[in-house]
Amino acid sequence: MDESNFGVGETHVRLGLPMHASPVSDFRYGPPPLHQQHQQQPPPPRAFFSEKGLVCRESQSSVVPHLLDYVNNSCTPFHATAETRNHLLSSGFQEISECEEWAVQPGGRYFFTRNMCSIYAFAVGHKYKPGNGFHVVAAHTDSPCPKLKPVSYSAKGGFLHVRVQPYGAGVWQTWFDRDLSIAGRVLIRRKDGELVNELVRVRRPILRIPTVAKILDRGLAADASKADAEVNLAPILAMQIESELAMSCDSESSMAMEHNDHGSHVYPQPTTAHHPLLIQVLADELKCDVSEVADFDLSVYDTQPGCVGGARDDFVFAGRLDNLTSTFCALWALLDTCADSSSLVDESCVRMIALFDSGELGGTDSVQAAGPSTLLQAMTRITRWLARGSDSEGVVERAMRRSLIVTADMVDGMHPSQVCPPGQEESFHQPKLRDGLVLKQDAGNSNDIMTLFLFREVAKRSSIPIQNFPVSREIGCCSTVSSILAAGYGLRLIDCGVPLLSMHSVREMCSTEDIDTTFRHFRAFFQHFTSMDEQPRVDV
Repeated sequence: MDESNFGVGETHVRLGLPMHASPVSDFRYGPPPLHQQHQQQPPPPRAFFSEKGLVCRESQSSVVPHLLDYVNNSCTPFHATAETRNHLLSSGFQEISECEEWAVQPGGRYFFTRNMCSIYAFAVGHKYKPGNGFHVVAAHTDSPCPKLKPVSYSAKGGFLHVRVQPYGAGVWQTWFDRDLSIAGRVLIRRKDGELVNELVRVRRPILRIPTVAKILDRGLAADASKADAEVNLAPILAMQIESELAMSCDSESSMAMEHNDHGSHVYPQPTTAHHPLLIQVLADELKCDVSEVADFDLSVYDTQPGCVGGARDDFVFAGRLDNLTSTFCALWALLDTCADSSSLVDESCVRMIALFDSGELGGTDSVQAAGPSTLLQAMTRITRWLARGSDSEGVVERAMRRSLIVTADMVDGMHPSQVCPPGQEESFHQPKLRDGLVLKQDAGNSNDIMTLFLFREVAKRSSIPIQNFPVSREIGCCSTVSSILAAGYGLRLIDCGVPLLSMHSVREMCSTEDIDTTFRHFRAFFQHFTSMDEQPRVDV
């Protein structure tokens, strides 16, 4: 079967196959043996997930179908922010603006966006007192992909190409021979002069990066990782002559055909920076006039939706799992533990998630990339407002000292071809799929023994598996915001991630069980860390 034909959760609804069931019971494997046909039939298996609510709180339910919905709807950081915003609004969170005065209250639930590609949500406990801390899960919303250049027009060999630039450290050879399309943000100038920001997603495949035949390019065929982004990664949009003829039918000023010295047809580039055909596709999607498309920020994405795979439905196969898996689990844990104001009755701290753009680049030189700074600004504003009218000293400093930020990113899982021989575990990359969230540790990182113990204790008390991973200096391990926050502000931090295979490929894979485990771990963190953090005393 072609996995692209399955919708989100469709496999499980149709088959009703629980995670623990044997695939032999699936009707795809034919009828049972004759000696079993007359035996009493067992009751129908429990469905993989329930459709009764946003988050199923039964211990055996799974959030994986909701993850697939989230990933499939979040083809760019703009769409991930919009998807997160919709969930927060539907759950009763109040939207506030960075540009306006805030008026937050204990028991309140709020969120704000930055440049519509980063989003921050928080809920204030009813028992909050000035100087109490924040419990934060931070993750990034972006993933490696080709992004359209400011001047994307290219035409050669009778094809219209779209010029792109690599974003992040992608495994670019995996983007070849895929059904691709474009998505992102478009700035529209209406006839009355109004500027409107619109999200766009072309769902049909309009782009493709064809592989060069082996006999034509032996160098690239021998090592596809050496693909040149300028030469090999430019997707084909259309045939040139058909496109020019079609556009000339709509305009009397069609471009004249010229000839080069070899007698081949040459089409001069238009004065615009992008193909008129590309602009027309965007206008059709947005139901506006071509002249109204003022500018855009577009990325290339794979149109094949994510799905559950493996003979026993052990895996999730999807693009952008790094790092939408972490953003989803953080969001779902916050929604589950802050379903309404009554769920914050016994909370004395602030529960918060920070989901920001540009984590793959690791820089802070753009408005959306300043995730750590935006987070700290928000924490400061919240603390000062809640302490208004109080003569309490050092409320911001005390709040920072009592806060803990969990930075969640993905971790390269142990590849089956890299299984280590017995006795040589220290020299191999060991994070395993299906063994739970991975705590990333090395001698120089920001995790301290007390913070690590408390985070592991959260998992232990809820019977949640967790892995300790000593980071190898040779391999390294990425961190979302830990280095910036630890170096600049001295906050307590936990650096963790979900193990993943095929990281930064166009299609990645992780364990379905690890997704449920991570959600449960973040949920337990929000629910129990406040009471646990009151027990240890390190400084007087």
